Amino acid sequence: MSETTKERNERLEKIRHSVSHVMAQAVTRLFPGTRVAIGPSIENGFYYDFQLPGPITAEDLPAIEEEMKKIIESRQDFVRVVTDREEARRRFAEEPFKLELIDNLPEDAEVSVYENRDAEGNTLWVDLCRGPHVANTREIHAGAFKLMNIAGAYWRGDENRPMLTRIYGTAWENPKDLKAYLAFLEEVEKRDHRRVGREMDLYSIHEEAGAGLIYWHPNGGRMRVAIEDFWRQEHYRNGYEILYTPHIGKSWLWETSGHLGFYKGNMYSPMQIDNQDYIIKPMNCPFHIMIYKNKGRSYRDLPLRWAELGTVYRYERSGVLHGLLRVRGFTQDDAHIFCTPDQIEDEIREVLRFSLHLWKVFGFKDIKAYLATKPAESVGDPARWDQALESLRKAVTAEGLDYEIDEGGGAFYGPKIDLKIKDALGREWQMTTIQFDFNEPERFDMTFVDADGQHKRPYMVHRALLGSLERFFGVLIEHFGGAFPVWIAPEQVAVIPVAENFNSYAKQVAAELKARDLRVTAELGDERMNAKIRACQNRKIPYMLVVGQREADEGTVSVRRRDGKPGPLGSAAMKIAEFADYAVAKVAGRDTEL
Repeated sequence: MSETTKERNERLEKIRHSVSHVMAQAVTRLFPGTRVAIGPSIENGFYYDFQLPGPITAEDLPAIEEEMKKIIESRQDFVRVVTDREEARRRFAEEPFKLELIDNLPEDAEVSVYENRDAEGNTLWVDLCRGPHVANTREIHAGAFKLMNIAGAYWRGDENRPMLTRIYGTAWENPKDLKAYLAFLEEVEKRDHRRVGREMDLYSIHEEAGAGLIYWHPNGGRMRVAIEDFWRQEHYRNGYEILYTPHIGKSWLWETSGHLGFYKGNMYSPMQIDNQDYIIKPMNCPFHIMIYKNKGRSYRDLPLRWAELGTVYRYERSGVLHGLLRVRGFTQDDAHIFCTPDQIEDEIREVLRFSLHLWKVFGFKDIKAYLATKPAESVGDPARWDQALESLRKAVTAEGLDYEIDEGGGAFYGPKIDLKIKDALGREWQMTTIQFDFNEPERFDMTFVDADGQHKRPYMVHRALLGSLERFFGVLIEHFGGAFPVWIAPEQVAVIPVAENFNSYAKQVAAELKARDLRVTAELGDERMNAKIRACQNRKIPYMLVVGQREADEGTVSVRRRDGKPGPLGSAAMKIAEFADYAVAKVAGRDTEL
């Protein structure tokens, strides 16, 4: 009977947790006086937190690894021992972090430790732990783990508590799996959006001017314009109207919406204007509601689909900021749908279809849905919750999407669908959210006049398809590794003269292509042709057009692709107009292939 994924993951988790204990045993041997904290298994590996007698660096990791191998090869047993609280306190009398953990255990909790014992049954090391672990270190392959890096971590995640040294590692069943994982990490590093963004001159962040705020450079700006133009075009085609709303508003807006009550920690402090508190907006929805309430609404007006590329600002702690993926100022591809109860099922189905269409255009095809249901604490009519949840379920099923139920994972104000995409490296990213809201229509007293003449509450759906442009851009960079489809690429074509005396023809070619709305650069510097080609390949320009005497005489260009493959164009000469037609068609069709 074949092993299930769940069984394999459980075995890997035991191996990784056990290796974390082996590492802690090695560290305490090598650095006497070390105090140990916690050492769990995590995705793809493990870590352990220590209070060390002195600083260590990455140069110390090989020595720790060697000591770990000795421990593994000594074939120690992992033995679980259940004890009482007092005995546990005695055993860890010199370990303050363990004593705190023991004191914080629930009164009725079982206290267990794991002892590492030699063949004679002598205890060589002990840790407070629930487990589980492998039975013996012989189940750990000495060539299938690696210590990765060292970081600082506050005890219990509290910046007012001691700073500990955290050592991260990875562990696998065999050396082959370790090698594959390290190769994966190498590819992740190559595709890191911070690295690629710097190399391709797409954006920058200036800590001295404000952490977590993005400066879009001309190349990034070109890409953003292409993405935003496509976004607007598709929204108009799908029955949306586009709004623009202010960046600040009176605090009354967020008092009414309820955000000041439960979201204040992520909002920036008010500013005083005319002796009243104004807040820089952390979300767009109250502004859209104000537009809704600008006049009376009839059932004949609905549905209303309103979208905005709205820039918002949210406070994130400096420790969690991460390039484009976690920022303090970002532009949401935000939208709100206001509709009648009879319209909601069709609207949800259409939103989901629209979202899947966008993701496939951008080259993402592996998509999974997560359906978040009603939490214990919630607001809104239970019948509306049931109808909303059923409409989400039907939409996911109708689109043939794989989905999981996130039981109780909905917001207190409504159920939702989250879509997660997989990138070229198989990593999953949570992007699209389709979220019902039974809270704000009540708080803002939103109504429409139905066919029976009665004022009723509209359904309200928050909807972000790409998420934020900044985070989406970061994911896009890493998915393509900077080798973007032609329609998105900041530089689509480079014209490269074989020598300086063909600069004039290169400029002519560039001008004709620019007239067809292609993004073109003419490489007119005094570098050698091969150096220019390498530079353009490093900039990941899709097409390089080499021009010399023959091309100038015949009105042609010699086409090279960035990947070196011949493809449909090969390296044969083409008439300028012929190449322009080909490239323009690639852009218009938003083809992900060259």
